[in-house]
Amino acid sequence: MSHPGKWFHLLDDGRLQCDLCPRDCRLHEGQRGFCFVRQRAGDAMQLTTYGRSSGFALDPIEKKPLAHFYPGTSVLSFGTAGCNLGCRFCQNWDISKAKEWDRLQDQASPRAIAERARALRSRSVAFTYNDPVIFAEYAMDVADACRAEGIKTVAVTAGYVHAAPRAELFAKMDAANVDLKAFTEGFYEKITFAKLQPVLETLEYLVHETKCWTEVTTLLIPGHNDGEEEIAKLSEWMVTKLKPEVPLHFSAFHPDFKMTGVPATPPETLKRARQQALKAGLKHVYVGNVHDVEGDTTYCASCREPLIVRDWYELLDYRLTAKGECPKCSAELSGHFDEEPGTFGRKRYRVAM
Repeated sequence: MSHPGKWFHLLDDGRLQCDLCPRDCRLHEGQRGFCFVRQRAGDAMQLTTYGRSSGFALDPIEKKPLAHFYPGTSVLSFGTAGCNLGCRFCQNWDISKAKEWDRLQDQASPRAIAERARALRSRSVAFTYNDPVIFAEYAMDVADACRAEGIKTVAVTAGYVHAAPRAELFAKMDAANVDLKAFTEGFYEKITFAKLQPVLETLEYLVHETKCWTEVTTLLIPGHNDGEEEIAKLSEWMVTKLKPEVPLHFSAFHPDFKMTGVPATPPETLKRARQQALKAGLKHVYVGNVHDVEGDTTYCASCREPLIVRDWYELLDYRLTAKGECPKCSAELSGHFDEEPGTFGRKRYRVAM
């Protein structure tokens, strides 16, 4: 259903400009933005997907991926439709490129989502599958409802958003995984039809100006963003502009959408990138979409003792103390942890609302 949208203004030529993301879409009456879900109606903006979802599922939090945010717990995950990027490699293209009437079947109010999460004993709710930036009003209302129930919220996002809505959206989020697509403007312009700099600004804002726990994911695509020089620059930027403790996930690409001719990422590429990032000074670097217990394991940043051993999304060993410290050297592990880890494991359930 349609819902009043925020972040827009009228131009002198009569068009309405969307101020949500750096695309600055300028719309005539009835037109929709690049994301397709934000539409001009008179002299105002409408979010056409409020209260509607492409589906709900109960996932392990490690699948978002978040390695330092209540490990082993379940997260109620959902998305809507549309996206404000145009990634040619999109792994969720059937959702992100869908028109809202194509995929949106489940309807749920913010309160209904929070109550369902509580009933399922889910530690958190995640806005994922497509970017919560484009349904920010809905995500923010859900976050408010969740907070009233003591449930955390997670944004899985590309971070392509203007400063004002960014501040409003992430003030309500407890954690975020930001998809840093690559570390060159050329890749962003040609492959995602967007720009790199706004994403970097979002990451710096999240890490230095909010309490939102932040992790970063880069999908390594053979021949496009997996070169040693680019990985070195990305790692150095994270160490100097963010913090060495910010977790970085290197994820494996599989051929999809408009890039079916590109081969899948070899596991050796992920291992090499991980070692590069660790040598550059990052403390917590992971690999994803491949079976790699070492690359899934959380190590102490001080003494390198294995603290959380994972096999895919399942915890094999958990050695953190109740205070979230290393049992060997007493160094505190950055992140958010309960006294006991969750036991959800590798399960995934479709959830009916």
